[in-house]
Amino acid sequence: MIKTIEIFTRWLAIEKGYSEHTVSGYQRDLREFYSHIVERDVRGKRDKNGRSVCPGEITPGHVRKFIVSLHGRNSAATVARKISALRTFFRFAQRRKLLKKDPLSGVSAPKVGRFIPVFLTVDETFALLEAPQKKDTYALRDRAILELLYSTGMRVSELVSRNIANLDFTEEVLTVRGKGNKERLVPVGRPAVEAVRCWLPQRLKLIEKRAGRGRTVENEALFLNGRGSRLSTRSVERLVKAYGERAGITQIVTPHALRHSFATHLLEMGADLRSVQELLGHASLSTTQRYTHLTLDHLAGVYDKSHPLSIEDIK
Repeated sequence: MIKTIEIFTRWLAIEKGYSEHTVSGYQRDLREFYSHIVERDVRGKRDKNGRSVCPGEITPGHVRKFIVSLHGRNSAATVARKISALRTFFRFAQRRKLLKKDPLSGVSAPKVGRFIPVFLTVDETFALLEAPQKKDTYALRDRAILELLYSTGMRVSELVSRNIANLDFTEEVLTVRGKGNKERLVPVGRPAVEAVRCWLPQRLKLIEKRAGRGRTVENEALFLNGRGSRLSTRSVERLVKAYGERAGITQIVTPHALRHSFATHLLEMGADLRSVQELLGHASLSTTQRYTHLTLDHLAGVYDKSHPLSIEDIK
């Protein structure tokens, strides 16, 4: 089964175009399932011979025992994710004729509570964008990162993978490669474009300085670290969090919070759900719909303050 898992993860990366992070998550979940299998064979007895378990030997009962073992030490969302990984793997194995019947048939995932996105208010967002100061070594780069995240609603993984050639400064459009290796064009606000322009001279000096010392430099990457390498997602997460604290924002600020803020603010200003879906790169409209209750709360507040027969006026 280990070999099948390796073939499956290569298929996810090459054929489906899944990100390295997603592929490693699938692989980790499947290896955990396999470890559970080798502890017990399909009859529930310990496998003392250490033989390899084939996908065709897995039964629904075997899967249920694994799911039961997850409860109590994992959240409902984590259990649901692991079941999703198994389901995708079993369907892959069926297409390869390694399974006659899906062992997950009839097994339902636990109900996951509705996810409420964490987002910033407009004032908090503006305070965050102004947080980088001249005394900061990479203030120009960091301001460009914050502006670009909020202006486009990109995922942090999409941001760090962007090359300078992906940004059309004239048309103010950015080519983004998202999940499933799908490309989309996203408009970029003028403040974000100008922030990137301001960063470019420092970026060029960094490249020339490193190249002059005979060091390897990422010439194509839009955002670089002090060593001339492409900036990592962890680095962006750290700097966003630090600037959030400097801006006096009480909640922990993440790049994804800026993505949620981008979507929420657009909907509050009257953008239609389908357009926001396209900008975010969501495959399903239902994923984007989780923002609607936030805007409904906003609209209810506006109604209460403005309508002649609102509850507040009656009081």
